Amino acid sequence: MNSDEIFIDRCIEIAQKGKLYVAPNPMVGCLFVQDGVIVSEGYHQKFGGSHAEVNAYNSLPSEVDPQSCEVYVSLEPCSYHGKTPPCADLLIKLKPKRVVVGCLDPNPKVSGAGVKTLIDAGIEVIVGVLREKCELLNKYFFKAQKHNLPYVTLKWAQTNNKFMARESDSLESSKISDLRNDSFVHQLRASHQAILVGANTINIDDPLLDVRYSEGNNPIKVILSPDLSVDFEKQTFNFGKTLVFNKTDNKESANYQLIQTNPYALEIILSNLFERGIYSVLVEGGIQVIQAFLDAELWDEAIIIESNKSWNNGRKAPKLNGIPSLVHQAYDDNISFFNKS
Repeated sequence: MNSDEIFIDRCIEIAQKGKLYVAPNPMVGCLFVQDGVIVSEGYHQKFGGSHAEVNAYNSLPSEVDPQSCEVYVSLEPCSYHGKTPPCADLLIKLKPKRVVVGCLDPNPKVSGAGVKTLIDAGIEVIVGVLREKCELLNKYFFKAQKHNLPYVTLKWAQTNNKFMARESDSLESSKISDLRNDSFVHQLRASHQAILVGANTINIDDPLLDVRYSEGNNPIKVILSPDLSVDFEKQTFNFGKTLVFNKTDNKESANYQLIQTNPYALEIILSNLFERGIYSVLVEGGIQVIQAFLDAELWDEAIIIESNKSWNNGRKAPKLNGIPSLVHQAYDDNISFFNKS
């Protein structure tokens, strides 16, 4: 790596500290570098809070002149008034020696405008250092901005002989994955803005769908119940925000919101979620729900937790063709990661 790449890599590293709290905004890290030495760092810490550039500047020692520094930032500085003032304007005021940007912002409100603003102000700008890595850092944000749909992650557990659920009349335990991996699943939930399941999962399993074994915020709960067969007395309705997509009714109560959808289709539901500012969805539904996303090709990533258990019978898990991009052993399970493309 050359020095620019080393500093942008550090921006990526510190940006990830905001992973659980900045959505739907992207993760961003920023450095002020003087004579090849990092003199301050900052990252976007939470949604609605100061951006990385502001936090890095606020951490700059008083004796350091910003004009003697180079600024490194993993994502193009914003150029419009949102919840905070434009970061490009701040950098123009500070007049650093140059600004090095990892990748452009895909948001149409920014996309190149931030860089142009800096260049027009006479500041040297370098763009595209570790671009692919910077884009991967914010894969949820990039997918949403480019396609007007949230990033969809499918997650399920299966036995080593590919069963995912017990038969409806079975009295045997339906738990598949190692209990010690529950924290991984809850971290996965915390890293997504919403968690989606079908009515049957609510009615049969009565899940909380929270992040009690992880840091971060509980995701918005999304329930697919076209005929409103979901049991509203289940515990998931006792807290947080729950959206119930159905064919018949619009209604809002203290515990949930019914959203009538016509025609009732996954892409329309995902589009509705995008319009609500939800850029990432974790699908933890049952076999039918997951298969529907696979059949419609409305997924970006799949995570399969395969245990070392074998069942004599049950309901088979969906079949996912392809080679996993990563497989690692976690306690008594193997966790496989698949990318759609």
